[in-house]
Amino acid sequence: MAKTSPALDTSLRPQLEKLAGYEPQGVPVLSIYLNLAADQHGRDNYDVFLRKSFAEHVKGFKDNSAERASLERDLDRINQYLTDEVNRSANGVAIFASAGAGEFFEALQLEAPVDDHMFFVGSVPHLYPLARLIDQYPRYASVLLDTHRARIFVFGLGAVEKREQLTGVKTRRHSMGGWSQARYQRRADNIHLQHVKEVVETLDRIVRADNIQHIILAGDDVVVPLLRDQMPKHLQEKIVDVLKLERHAAEDEIVEATLEVMRHKDAETDAERVQELIGAWQSNGLGVVGPEAALRALQLGQVDELIIAGTPEQLRAVQKMPDDAAPGSVKVETSAPSTADERQLKLSDELVTRAQQTGAHVRFIEDPKLLEEFGGVGALLRFRV
Repeated sequence: MAKTSPALDTSLRPQLEKLAGYEPQGVPVLSIYLNLAADQHGRDNYDVFLRKSFAEHVKGFKDNSAERASLERDLDRINQYLTDEVNRSANGVAIFASAGAGEFFEALQLEAPVDDHMFFVGSVPHLYPLARLIDQYPRYASVLLDTHRARIFVFGLGAVEKREQLTGVKTRRHSMGGWSQARYQRRADNIHLQHVKEVVETLDRIVRADNIQHIILAGDDVVVPLLRDQMPKHLQEKIVDVLKLERHAAEDEIVEATLEVMRHKDAETDAERVQELIGAWQSNGLGVVGPEAALRALQLGQVDELIIAGTPEQLRAVQKMPDDAAPGSVKVETSAPSTADERQLKLSDELVTRAQQTGAHVRFIEDPKLLEEFGGVGALLRFRV
């Protein structure tokens, strides 16, 4: 039973960058991703997975060795954390631990679901699943409004990061005709326009402060065109779609509807982005394809955006990793079948970690066919050498 309720992590990039800077200490690092949602019987099942995975991997280290002692302390700390410190509303958790490296321990509680349990042992934190989670659940803003009320949300990792509500003057239908009716209508229109301008001003402030790149609107056929007319160009360019939602829609309904829009948009733009990559590569421009070329570009700090397959199994393993790559292999246990071998796991994490270390954006491509002929990875570059 959880005893504390820390905030869930809805913006993981700072933590991801911090973890990417971890230096190998000569003792194993555990990277554990757990689905905390109850199963069909209403029970958690991550504890069984954790015990079995730990027992399987600890056998590879000698009794009384520093490595084994580190792992055993890790398990104790992880179990204590899961028992006492997990927010009850969390759907997933990512834990990185190495007691033998100065009691290194980082834990991230997530509202976004972690689909499968994963248990990695390596020399550094295994960040590929965490980076993919960020890509699957992007940050965006949503505006749900009518002529006198608006709700503005910022979503991240499937949770509400921020919410603001604005209420204008409510106008009523008027039965008078002639000049009186015309004057009343002009007044109502002015009130509605002032409300919309206030919404735009508030949205603009939020978008600038939080560096929001995508906006989804929801409202009726009267107020949405009025809103769009008042939006400056830089906000209009961020609009992804316009939805039909009840003005009193619950937050979970808004999350579900808007996230579905974002996923459709992402699928459309994945193909466009890969075509842009291929064009840049074929024209001998700012693009490279293939694992070897992507690794070289990352070493030189050239990569602006790493474009990588959505699962490690789609990556073509390289014959030799860079000399400064993280030492040792990466071993894994998962609750779902996985065909990725150790070389693919190590490559996937090396690519993602180097991207984080050099400030490159990471984009995951879910359609396996799009990057298949290029070994599952490519990169758009900042400059040529």
